[in-house]
Amino acid sequence: MVQVCAFVVAAVLAALAIFQIALIAGAPLGRLAWGGQHKVLPPKLRLGSGVSIVLYGVFAYIALARAGLTGPVISESFTDVTAWVLTAYFALGVVMNGISRSRPERLTMTPAALALALLYLVLSLS
Repeated sequence: MVQVCAFVVAAVLAALAIFQIALIAGAPLGRLAWGGQHKVLPPKLRLGSGVSIVLYGVFAYIALARAGLTGPVISESFTDVTAWVLTAYFALGVVMNGISRSRPERLTMTPAALALALLYLVLSLS
């Protein structure tokens, strides 16, 4: 079960990374991200999307490490604590996306954040 959760986390984060790549490339999907204020992201938010992609890679590694599918990050205790931090981070993401002024962002990113929060909770509890 834990390994399945880790793979699902990695898959969701990979999908979000592809979405961020599309935003960086100028796809008119900005209503789904960064508060939904821009149809096409301005340069500063595109940079933020690039940072997000790197973070998603780290987040996926943490999930895989927590499930024992790869080595721990720094140490096992660091990986354990980081999994809990990510659980809280994505729980906060549920709230933040849920109150977004952008309806498209609320409808797409809130469920994604909720799924990641629940999956990280399972990983953290294991």
